[in-house]
Amino acid sequence: MPAGKSAVKPFWHRLNKFFAFPFQGAPLVYGLVLAFCSLLPEVFFFLPRVFMWLIVEIGILLAASRYGFKVAVLGSRGISRASDFPSRLDDEWSSLPWKLFGVFVVQGFVLGLVASVNAKLATAATFVLSFLFPATVIVLVQSGSAMRALNPAAIWGVVRVLGAPYLALCLFLFLLSSGAQVALALLLPLVSLWLLVPLFNFAFIYFGWVMASLLGYVMYQHHEGLDIDLLPGAGADEAPPERRSPEQIARQETDALVAELVTEGDIPAALTIAYEDQRLRPNDVAALRRYHRVLLMDADKTPTLLEHAKRLIALLLQQELGAEAVKAWQDCRAREPAFVIEDAGQTLALARAAWRAGDAQAALAMLRSFDKRFRGHAAIPQAYELIARVLTQGMHRADMARPVLAVLEERYPDSEATREVRWLLRDPV
Repeated sequence: MPAGKSAVKPFWHRLNKFFAFPFQGAPLVYGLVLAFCSLLPEVFFFLPRVFMWLIVEIGILLAASRYGFKVAVLGSRGISRASDFPSRLDDEWSSLPWKLFGVFVVQGFVLGLVASVNAKLATAATFVLSFLFPATVIVLVQSGSAMRALNPAAIWGVVRVLGAPYLALCLFLFLLSSGAQVALALLLPLVSLWLLVPLFNFAFIYFGWVMASLLGYVMYQHHEGLDIDLLPGAGADEAPPERRSPEQIARQETDALVAELVTEGDIPAALTIAYEDQRLRPNDVAALRRYHRVLLMDADKTPTLLEHAKRLIALLLQQELGAEAVKAWQDCRAREPAFVIEDAGQTLALARAAWRAGDAQAALAMLRSFDKRFRGHAAIPQAYELIARVLTQGMHRADMARPVLAVLEERYPDSEATREVRWLLRDPV
């Protein structure tokens, strides 16, 4: 299955469920309580009303945002029913509203600098940031890192994984962002004045949580391409069990059992089950992927992790799951900096996948000493070409690419790779 593809229904087939999410019991009660907190300034009449109103509205915004991120985080891991939500999230996820605010501050600062240079360029930059906003939020939810949410390569990687449906996602989010204003315009003539502010708050809370539910499901839909681990019970409201194949049922039962053991801290037992499953199904990506992830949890299993990763990466590349193969390589390099793939073709394919993902440093690290590790291999000119391309286009270091061209012209003067690098390093007209 290609990266980012999933057996779940496309998000546009489930729009009714996103609109219905805030009307589930817990979200509805919580949303109404937050909305009517706007009446608190009337209670604390002994304090300046404007000051109290500002404090209360900021509190409502923060609380609604925290719950919205909870919806998106758990939705991305396959949990869409509020009744299945845990009582709290890890601190890493609870701080996401502040991290998103930090991203906005950095983006605003950059836009200000651009505007000081060229107003039209600033307008174009604003449009680009608006277009990439859903991908930015997805990266933030996926990684929990504000720095990664500011990384253009990571953001563009999400757009590539989602593909053409990303445009539909942007359209739906735009329409939802306008939904609160439309709903208020329709309801204003029908309500009393004292209800205006609570109604205003509830409308924005409602549409905000609908958008969070939508984003979470889109991430769940593409969880393989985005490298997101699902939780036990993921996709409980998807297709009924009778429509699943015996292999799918067995895989999901094993997933649930391993996840339960990991949650309980019994890593050795989880490793035993994951090992046996991948031993019995050596060509099943899901089984090898599961074993790899559990191995990452045991620092004493580094040699096993590295050997297993070579099989996993080979299978991922064979099934055109390049982004996931690069992630597996990075996992191993974090554990053992000297880790390398021992097959020339796989090494070159992995470097190309890293380059397509925008990770120039990883691509160069994969190709380091390629000609010495694989002496006489027919892929050496192609490896040199990719090195020159990464240096020239990815790092803007044409000066470092010129020695590569010199080697190509000396050893492979008539190869296509030499002609390509020569063209890359041509003098500008």
